Amino acid sequence: MISDARAALSQIFTPPFRRVLAKILALTLAVLVLVWVALDRFIIGSIAVPYPWLATMLSLLTGFGLFVGLAFLVAPISSLVAGFFLDEMAECVEAQTTGVRGRALPAGQAVWLATKFAGVSVLVNLVALMVFLLPGVNIAVFFVANGYLLGREYFELAALRFHALHDAHEMRRRHRLTIFLCGLLVACFVVVPIVNLLTPLFGTAFMVRIHQRLSRAEAARGLAQAGR
Repeated sequence: MISDARAALSQIFTPPFRRVLAKILALTLAVLVLVWVALDRFIIGSIAVPYPWLATMLSLLTGFGLFVGLAFLVAPISSLVAGFFLDEMAECVEAQTTGVRGRALPAGQAVWLATKFAGVSVLVNLVALMVFLLPGVNIAVFFVANGYLLGREYFELAALRFHALHDAHEMRRRHRLTIFLCGLLVACFVVVPIVNLLTPLFGTAFMVRIHQRLSRAEAARGLAQAGR
């Protein structure tokens, strides 16, 4: 597990992953700017004030409030955008490791996975906010919850490139402890601002390797049982 994590960490700084990261950040920034402009115009247009200086102050306060609010949306939006590049990243990892490439997910399933990743990211960030507001035992809750959620989502992404949905779920259940422990490593990225933007890259590179390792172990176990 640790060797796979080190290899995944190294890979996220390679040119193919840097190109994906650049696309994710550019699209995320574009979405945030559009949301900012739309909300700013809506708020300013909805509130009439009699004095120009008050309108200016309101505009500044609105801009600051939107900046703070949208800062919490950076990770969820980047996760949503990253969901459309997960197949591309998984293929890069497969090509570098075993050379055996899975099948790209159908467009509908890719959109569904992207939406799920965004939902999980929103939940993760809400839990993270609770941790910051109520420190102490909530840190443990944060890692447990996110170890499970992130481990499950990224492992299923890797597994679905080689298995049907039911088989991917069954494989995850068979190895739930290992996947949970791997999810804890992915959750470490979520805690650190800015670094959390790398979560999709690390999670994909890491879980593709974990899926490969577990698949080899299951195949070897099957051959051993067949030879008895």
